[in-house]
Amino acid sequence: MSTDMRTRVRAGEPSAFAELFDSYARTVYNHAFRLTADWATAEDVMAATFMEAWRLRDRVDPEGGSLRLWLLGIATNTARNQTRSNRRYRAAATAAARAETAAPDHAEEVAGRVDDRRRLAAALTALAALRRPEREVLTLCLWEGLEYTDAAEALGIPVGTVRSRLSRARAKLRRLADAELTSAAAGPVVRNREPVPGLGQVRGDRGTAVRPAQEGIR
Repeated sequence: MSTDMRTRVRAGEPSAFAELFDSYARTVYNHAFRLTADWATAEDVMAATFMEAWRLRDRVDPEGGSLRLWLLGIATNTARNQTRSNRRYRAAATAAARAETAAPDHAEEVAGRVDDRRRLAAALTALAALRRPEREVLTLCLWEGLEYTDAAEALGIPVGTVRSRLSRARAKLRRLADAELTSAAAGPVVRNREPVPGLGQVRGDRGTAVRPAQEGIR
């Protein structure tokens, strides 16, 4: 995106914002979903991000390239207001995973897709266990591919803080995702009970394993 686009955005040209939306709406939506774990909330964050971008248009540096970094920073701040605690994020992540618990088609042609969804669900569930600051640097640096300096600029924190948070987040995410995949592959857990007089043997309860959640649009 050229400096000319920045000039047009600063001037508040509707056509410039229309182009900005067409170019980055999907990127902002994906980022918002990874931060909120909720489809509807991600849509709200995306809409609010572009409204906030319009309000803050005069703060755009007239020199520079793509406005993607600027929009991701606004989206991150907007998502913070939508998801104020890990409790809410975990509830949303669990709901997204459970939405995929319907019995899948066992045809061979969908086996790979089901496995992909399981991996995505494991990643989403693991993300829910991260602290919000860890989740933010992870989504910006790994999924959005930002350099440490760019992530630091988007989040308004030192580069060293980005490095330390990302290191912790990657190690924790890998450990939690592997544990989640192992748990899902093991299937339902059965716990034996003592026989109940007059009712015969009760074989036990079935614990529900977290199932796949499909990732947002890309």
